[in-house]
Amino acid sequence: APLLLNTGAGALPLAAGLSDPAVQPKFVEIAPNALDPSFAFEPVPGGPKAGTFNVSVRQGVQHTGLRRNGTGRRLATTVFGYGYDDERGVSWPGRTFHARSGEPTTVRWNNDLVNRRGRPRRHLLPVDTSLHWCYSLHGYEQYSLERDGVPIVTHLHGGHTDYELDGNPEFFWSPDYEIVGPQWEPLGGIVKDFVYLNDQPAGNLWYHDHALGLTRLNVYAGMAGFYIIRDDDDTGLVGNPLDLPAFPYEAAFAIQDKMFKDNGELFYPAFPGDPFYDDFITGEGAILPPDIFPGGGPTALAEFFGDHMLVNGKIWPKMNVEPRNYRLRFLNGCDSRFLAVQFFEVPPGAEDFAVANGPLPFTVIGSDQGLASSPTTVDTLLMETGS
Repeated sequence: APLLLNTGAGALPLAAGLSDPAVQPKFVEIAPNALDPSFAFEPVPGGPKAGTFNVSVRQGVQHTGLRRNGTGRRLATTVFGYGYDDERGVSWPGRTFHARSGEPTTVRWNNDLVNRRGRPRRHLLPVDTSLHWCYSLHGYEQYSLERDGVPIVTHLHGGHTDYELDGNPEFFWSPDYEIVGPQWEPLGGIVKDFVYLNDQPAGNLWYHDHALGLTRLNVYAGMAGFYIIRDDDDTGLVGNPLDLPAFPYEAAFAIQDKMFKDNGELFYPAFPGDPFYDDFITGEGAILPPDIFPGGGPTALAEFFGDHMLVNGKIWPKMNVEPRNYRLRFLNGCDSRFLAVQFFEVPPGAEDFAVANGPLPFTVIGSDQGLASSPTTVDTLLMETGS
């Protein structure tokens, strides 16, 4: 029977040139499982130490299941993702790290956001450069996204990490380390290899970009993925001491809300007439200096609520399940939206909950910081952003 993932988009009135969520297919795409062994990052063969990874941040193409309004033609979406610098490319979300408690992991995060000629790529989304951000810092004003590229720095959310490797927003770097953030200077230079000690119990962590003033945009563009820590109790293997379901009966899902242009491109509001602009700018009586905001933007808005719900990069997908226990790991990767997770029983092929039976009870056994001291049976799980 299919498990239908319905998150209630709560869409705003559609703006011209945007994808209409009402006409997009529901429960057609299969939700990829981020715990599929084929979706794991592989250590560098013959690396200097065990658990060494070489990860590239690059531009790539994602097929979300999105279709052109009115024609049904499948659309592709350009993203910034984590992955490889070879034919395997990048993905959104990025591939999953599998780590062992007490065994360090070393990752080199490469900023390869350049085109085929080696020139920096422009950001996929409108950037408000009036903010306190990477290239507005003292001594960095001469740099720009157009000339110098998109800065990044990766943060392991929930990890026990030394401060210089924790993804502090001022530890950023541009493509090929041409520009590095000011916090590297006291250390005597940038550290290219990030060491994660994994000195913590099994848990559901995630990694994402954390560059100053760009975090919301870089994550929205695709820079996020799972980082799973295992230990002797929660091994992830069949026959584990806790008798927990193991792959293929264990799955990890990153849930995010997005907006798209009607050609498949990512859309993020920043100009007059865009969704939310009136809520935070015009409607609040804000007067934006025209020399800083020509045409009224781009400007950062306080909140964002997308009208397309995606699970592991697929719009309103489904998961085919057997009548047995499953272990599901959820990540709320939305910008501002809280998620209320519920399960319903519906007939095969249903696209709404008019004849649904539920909500059904399920058991919560842990959070991103690890397993709970005891299980709790609920029918609703409220998840904050970044949890």
